[in-house]
Amino acid sequence: MKIMITGVAGFIGSHLLSHCLKAGHSVVGVDNFLTGKMSNIEDVLSEGADYGQRFELLKEDIRHLDVMIQAAHGVDLIYHEAAIGSVPWSIRDPMLAHETNLTGFLNILEAAKANHIKRVVYASSSAVFGDSERIPALEGEEGACLSVYASSKRAQEIYAEAYARCYGLEIIGLRYFNVFGRRQDPNGAYAAVIPRWAKAMASGVPCTIFGDGSATRDYCHVSNIVRANTLAAEVALSGTGDALAMNIGCGAETSLIELHAMMAEKFEEKYGIRVLPARHEPVRMGDIERSVADISRAERILGFKPQLSVREGVRELIDAEHFDIITQ
Repeated sequence: MKIMITGVAGFIGSHLLSHCLKAGHSVVGVDNFLTGKMSNIEDVLSEGADYGQRFELLKEDIRHLDVMIQAAHGVDLIYHEAAIGSVPWSIRDPMLAHETNLTGFLNILEAAKANHIKRVVYASSSAVFGDSERIPALEGEEGACLSVYASSKRAQEIYAEAYARCYGLEIIGLRYFNVFGRRQDPNGAYAAVIPRWAKAMASGVPCTIFGDGSATRDYCHVSNIVRANTLAAEVALSGTGDALAMNIGCGAETSLIELHAMMAEKFEEKYGIRVLPARHEPVRMGDIERSVADISRAERILGFKPQLSVREGVRELIDAEHFDIITQ
């Protein structure tokens, strides 16, 4: 197939690129490099001798409709990963979050419609559950959105339903829980906790925990995310005009304190580094206290099961042959 991947130079996008090229597909990748890195693309292309021949990189912005329609010409499938993917960033700059996450998403759906592309698989988020008290989080029991980011992702799902109903598209939203793995950026104010802590541990400085450390997340290795996207691209749906949203995680709840201990244990075992105790700061606006996925819908519809647990994923990340954060 010819596949379009938006956010291709990002963390998850680059892993999808690697999988698609390895599977023999041709890929058109779109990225404006606001957060994406050329080094991620170069890393992937170094994996196969002919990968560069089957990959076209467009340094473009998903906010430009005409460009997206042209980029999607001749494409069979779209993986949409491009986003402002940070709760604090969305609160600080709500217009950018709206334009990228929502207007950009509509542009991708318009590009699919204009080019007669039936299937779009896109990144939604566990943030759509907001203040829901349902643990584990279950589709259909969402709460009030607690950030601009969460609102933009929930709006994506609503628009996906309308586009499926009105235009016959097949659109599957994957509500990622806390994804981690190689190529995840450890730098900047909005870096995810695992790469940020890995860099801190490698540098001999204390990790920062927002709150008392009891907050939980469902940490999911990126290999599980790639698998879910592949299944979503291939699954047979009930008919034309389907829009689904489903949780993708490990279905396991891990507190910040437990995660810190897990990472520290592996660091000390692998590198002989004595990890310093974490320091605590106030909880950030928009953060939720508990988050864990009920993945029964993805299991039932996609046949999805996580291949790596959080502990296995952390240990793989920190192992020397995979662990490149320490040198960044």
